Amino acid sequence: MNNIINKSKESTDQVIENLLSIHPLLTKNYTKAIRSKTNLTPGLLFVLGALHHHGKLSMSEIGCHLSVPKPHVTALVDKLIADNLVERLNDPSDRRIIYIQITEKGADDFIAIKKEISQELKMKLELLSKEQLEILSEASQQVKEILMLVLTDHGSTHCLSAEKIK
Repeated sequence: MNNIINKSKESTDQVIENLLSIHPLLTKNYTKAIRSKTNLTPGLLFVLGALHHHGKLSMSEIGCHLSVPKPHVTALVDKLIADNLVERLNDPSDRRIIYIQITEKGADDFIAIKKEISQELKMKLELLSKEQLEILSEASQQVKEILMLVLTDHGSTHCLSAEKIK
């Protein structure tokens, strides 16, 4: 029994080590790709992505999707408004609620940037063999599903699933 507990602890420690190693690799490559294509920060692009997918969200919903505090969301949204990429909308039934909606310019810019970043990442993936690409595809799907299960609020509906933000 003690041997099983030790192996479980070793597996858990290895998962943590792997995840901590993966994050900087992804962040470095995404950030480099983003910075080479636009002056928008990754945070601003994540807001645009959430709005592009959902249409409109409240400030709290954006914060929930991005796991950032509301004051930070406000700063991000203000920058996007200044660039005419998003707009504020009042809720007709409750004036305390303000929604944020992507503009046509914001949607067009987001699609173009996403396409350029995807092209850059595709070029890097072309370095892999067919077998390596299949392994990465399957493994990344499994990791995504497991992390969504473990790192979300276990079925809570207070914030839509991270999978819906693309």
